Amino acid sequence: MTVLFFVLGLGFLILGAEVLVRGASQIASSIGISPLIIGLTVVAFGTSSPELAVSIKAAVSSQADIALGNVVGSNIFNVLFILGISALIVPLRVSQQLIRLDVPLMIGVSVLTFLLAIDLNISRIDGVLLVLCLAGYIGFLIYQSLGNSEENSDHNQNEIEKDEPSEKSRHFVNLILVVGGLGLLVIGSRWFVNSAVSFATYLGISELVIGLTIIAAGTSMPEVVTSIIAAIRGERDIAVGNVVGSNIFNIMGVLGIAGIMGPDGINVSESFVSFDILLMIAAAVACLPIFFTKATINRWEGALFLGYYVVYTLYLVLLASDHGALPIFNNIILYFVIPLTVITVLVVVFQEFISKNKAAER
Repeated sequence: MTVLFFVLGLGFLILGAEVLVRGASQIASSIGISPLIIGLTVVAFGTSSPELAVSIKAAVSSQADIALGNVVGSNIFNVLFILGISALIVPLRVSQQLIRLDVPLMIGVSVLTFLLAIDLNISRIDGVLLVLCLAGYIGFLIYQSLGNSEENSDHNQNEIEKDEPSEKSRHFVNLILVVGGLGLLVIGSRWFVNSAVSFATYLGISELVIGLTIIAAGTSMPEVVTSIIAAIRGERDIAVGNVVGSNIFNIMGVLGIAGIMGPDGINVSESFVSFDILLMIAAAVACLPIFFTKATINRWEGALFLGYYVVYTLYLVLLASDHGALPIFNNIILYFVIPLTVITVLVVVFQEFISKNKAAER
């Protein structure tokens, strides 16, 4: 029965996110919100709704490791796995707005998470701070696209005047989709979290590892589907923007609200601060040099991201089982993988710098 509820819970989360995004997008469009705002907020945040449902449920139930592990694990999964897979399908072009605003913001809020977690607790005050940051971010996006929003509002107002009964019917259907999607998320999160905890208890694996792997990957399925389909269709900005927007919302929205909802905030383990959050920051920072190199994520860079996620998952498995190969594995990572990566990134950035200088001289 545990396996059945686990699968049904994951299915409800994915279906609920899809229904919620579809209904909310239609409502936002009909009242004049610009496509830019819809893409960076409704779609990106909507695909993160499973993380929100799961983390709130875990925080309220005082399952701090799952609440925090879900957020950090999802962000690592989004960058390393989803961008890696998407770039292997087709090289991804990155818009200048993502490079100049959203990626630096993703790095900034990742560092902020580390600073807030140093005292080993994400308090309710910390949660309020994160949510206020999210409100400021959304406010900035609305201000940035105010002109487009007004144009869309005028256009949609004309459409409503032409066919008001039909428009009211659509609003009602979309409202039903939003409510139904939220209901599916609530039910799915309960089944999914309870089943995952049962697995952890039965296998003797910590809730933190379960949160960083199975739950993080499971709640990120909407982002996986969205980015892969976008990459296949050639909508490369959506493939990248969905990941970056979801990561921003995971920290400021999901972690912030979970911190507020938790009885004592969210308690943080020392190992989590000293490793997992730092890895989340490293994954975010790794985007910058790759994005700057001709604003493209090439296939080999996608393979590098994907390889890192495999290494990270293997490390968690070895750590959870206290395997004898763990010291050897740590030495390989410390003395081979990390130096090789740093050298590769420096070479790529240097080549791009030389290339730009030569182009400027011409």
